[in-house]
Amino acid sequence: MRINKYISETGICSRREADQWINAGRITINGTIATLGSKVADGDRVSIDGNPIGVKKTRIYIALNKPVGITCTSEPHIKDNIVEFVGHPERIFPIGRLDKESEGLILLTNDGDIVNEILRVENAHEKEYLVTVDRPINDAFLNRMASGVRVLGVLTKPCVVKRVNPYCFSIVLTQGLNRQIRRMCTVFDYRVRRLQRIRIMHIQLGTLKKGQWRNLNREELNGLGIRA
Repeated sequence: MRINKYISETGICSRREADQWINAGRITINGTIATLGSKVADGDRVSIDGNPIGVKKTRIYIALNKPVGITCTSEPHIKDNIVEFVGHPERIFPIGRLDKESEGLILLTNDGDIVNEILRVENAHEKEYLVTVDRPINDAFLNRMASGVRVLGVLTKPCVVKRVNPYCFSIVLTQGLNRQIRRMCTVFDYRVRRLQRIRIMHIQLGTLKKGQWRNLNREELNGLGIRA
């Protein structure tokens, strides 16, 4: 098994993070510094910074209603990081990000393979948001948001945008540029007052209360291609 896959399957981090650790020379196999192409065989001793990495654990998939103020990182030195906030007994990490100022649905897991599947750009998985802005919404704004907006030197992909009330709209994205919705609104002189993610693919935020989390159910796992 490739070293990055082995590490991700122990639940300690995603495969992407494992690659970073390997490139930094922090991973050893039987005392020898690993490279990205290294393979792990049965009985090999794999360590990070000299500390053994455990065997594969039961896979965990949870949905959290993230409050404003929580940072989506597994780095323990960062204040109000999402891992400490959840306080799960097993080591988990977030799938993707949700801005510190934003709230709503985010998934966490110890399965590095599913992270890659969900975040892979070419899979174009939908994410739906409710956005409240600082002044009334007009049709021109909705149409231009849906057609594509140039931010960060890139024209955003066409998306579905619908008015919810005079100050709130829903938007369904299939890409995830940095602070994309906030930047799109700024182009048209709107300021985001509240940004809430309510859906990732087929997984709904539903009635999950702010700050609470739950395990994904069988139907949700099956929709991710995971046999429950």
